[in-house]
Amino acid sequence: MPNTVPESVEGLSANRKTVHVAVGVIVRDGRVLIARRPDTAHQGGLLEFPGGKVEPGETVQQALCREIAEETGLVLTEDSMEPLIGIRHDYGDKCVFLDVWSSHSAQGEPEGREGQPVSWLAPEALKDEEFPAANRPIIRALRLPHRLAITGTIENAPAGLARLGAALDRGQPDSLVVLRAPTLPGAAYLELAAAARGVCRERGVGLILHGAADLCRAVPEAQGVHLPWREAQRHSERPVSDDCWLGVSCHSAEQLRHAERLGADYVVLGNVLETPSHPGQPGIGWAAFQALAATANVPVYGIGGLGPEHQSRARALGGQGVAGIGFWW
Repeated sequence: MPNTVPESVEGLSANRKTVHVAVGVIVRDGRVLIARRPDTAHQGGLLEFPGGKVEPGETVQQALCREIAEETGLVLTEDSMEPLIGIRHDYGDKCVFLDVWSSHSAQGEPEGREGQPVSWLAPEALKDEEFPAANRPIIRALRLPHRLAITGTIENAPAGLARLGAALDRGQPDSLVVLRAPTLPGAAYLELAAAARGVCRERGVGLILHGAADLCRAVPEAQGVHLPWREAQRHSERPVSDDCWLGVSCHSAEQLRHAERLGADYVVLGNVLETPSHPGQPGIGWAAFQALAATANVPVYGIGGLGPEHQSRARALGGQGVAGIGFWW
């Protein structure tokens, strides 16, 4: 995650300078520290994650240590933070780059030292409409896992269901599984999806369907749908309700922009490395992944030749984590 505003951010407005804002997601016992903006401030009255403007000569980590101490009295160290997401947003009257970092190691008890109410809230309790519009991707990044498991080859519904249960019992997925079975006919996939929901629910894992957007209506118990690019490009607006996860597979900057216009909650980007299924075809590489993730206003998973051992690197380069089949299936 950059410590200065990327050049691409400056292009948000030809007439206004972009404000580089350090944002701290402070987590304790599974809850996140939230403050309410003063009524007289920009976007006043809304909830916010604490932080503030990065001053000239400061790194984003230095700015966060200073801002968090000034606003809440909590003590942070620079090495306790890890990048979460970068967000570029044009409010119309102001352009901002939110440089978001998280920490589980803040010391002390928080208080609103600038008169603002502060509280600890569970990520599931954060509502989009109570935050500035630019904060929506932060809420998504908090709720999403750092490893997104995707099913591999499924030849028929009974065999796929058995393999899904066995794979889940090995404990690799964090909290979501994408049920991908492109060779199954529609009726067989729906049969599998309906049964897979119960298997996932028993193990505390959410089920994401894979394919057309209307699958969410066919299997309402699922938590969302993941659109391959061939499906995503058919839509010009968000094709599912806001209470469903919407994921999109992307391979370029143009596809990322389209996914953002659809209101995607996350994207999968790759292939990053060469994969066994495509021998001799090099991936885009980590440098390209970092460059593309830096332009995205949505959580980005790296995919293609990646496993849990690559998770830290993907996150350090601005991604949400890794997605894949081989590391768990």
